[in-house]
Amino acid sequence: MTYLLNAWYVGAWSSEIGDTPVARTICERPIVMFRKADRTAVAIGNRCPHRFAPLDRGRLEGDTLQCGYHGLRFGADGRCVHNPHGDGEIGPRLHVPAYRVVERYDLVWIWLGDPDRADESAIPDFACNVDPDFTRIDGVFEVKANYELVVDNVLDLSHAEFVHDGLLSSPAITASTLEIKRDGSTLWANRWCPDGPAAPAWAVAFGNYDKPVDQWLYMRWDAPATLLLDVGLAPVGRPRSEGIWLYGMDIMTPKDAETTYYFWAFARNYAQDDPAVDEFWRTSVRIAFEQQDRDIVEAQQAMIGNVDIDSLLPGIISSDAAAIRARRLLRQMIRQQERTAPPSPGGHRPLDLLAEHRDSANPVEPYCRGPVTCMRAAPTFSTMKSTTSPGTIGPTPSGVPV
Repeated sequence: MTYLLNAWYVGAWSSEIGDTPVARTICERPIVMFRKADRTAVAIGNRCPHRFAPLDRGRLEGDTLQCGYHGLRFGADGRCVHNPHGDGEIGPRLHVPAYRVVERYDLVWIWLGDPDRADESAIPDFACNVDPDFTRIDGVFEVKANYELVVDNVLDLSHAEFVHDGLLSSPAITASTLEIKRDGSTLWANRWCPDGPAAPAWAVAFGNYDKPVDQWLYMRWDAPATLLLDVGLAPVGRPRSEGIWLYGMDIMTPKDAETTYYFWAFARNYAQDDPAVDEFWRTSVRIAFEQQDRDIVEAQQAMIGNVDIDSLLPGIISSDAAAIRARRLLRQMIRQQERTAPPSPGGHRPLDLLAEHRDSANPVEPYCRGPVTCMRAAPTFSTMKSTTSPGTIGPTPSGVPV
């Protein structure tokens, strides 16, 4: 399988990396993460170049990781720095890959591609994870399915009425209009669901509210597979500040062609010190994500087998639009990284280098064609928060017209 390598992937929550090496396979590359004495996070190849034992089975020795098989030690740059055998000679093959690492938003981000193109400003905004005005719960689990299938599921929230019946279902979501916005390599899939029944879990969270509500589900996607959901409800016609909402982080890191790490978080602005509310949402996540979503997507993967879903010529319905566009954009970016392309005639840089346009006031014209409307500013968490002021009807992230 071909992956977008010039991109940031989440390798772990920061809290997962401590004094014990942590192994993850990302895009079929074995990686081990650990911390140096100054607590800086490190990511290097996990396969010892001597006899190919997994380095995570070893132990930390200062700022080095010692292989548990023959005791060779490797530094943060991937080079062997100690050979305890014979004269201690360190041959040219005794090294492993080393990867650029950035810790941001309590996540460990790893760059797999060309280190000279590792642009930290391209890390999507998940400031909600660390905002003091919000309380967060989080976790990670594995899904036995291709990461794009899991992304498809999250970009098409109309499945809630059927997969999450009795928990997150509402006919208002299915009946809502899907609006797609694009800014460079960022897509928004927005659903505004006015004057309808609240999803059962949300009704309970809103004090067992039994009257019609306005609901919103605004999903942001950045390549290759990072998503942020702005979701909530309020009494019909009332501002968001009179309802409840949260930000849901859904980040998919491909392990291989048929396995995905699913990093999730919920950050909420209400009942921040109530452990019962924490447990309510944790239970909802376990049922909705780890059971219902995982069951259907894993069954889908088993039915598809080890081929690309597009090769099966699937039927298309309107709710597929966001997932299809994300897939097409990702493929374009993958093709772009496989060759060195000159600037387009308009002077614009290749698509996978457009991160600097995310905060631009100007549309990225060459990539705004057809029915896709270009936004004039890619919303970040900070601009999304600005919509909470009293009197705001129709809770819309700043810069995303509905």
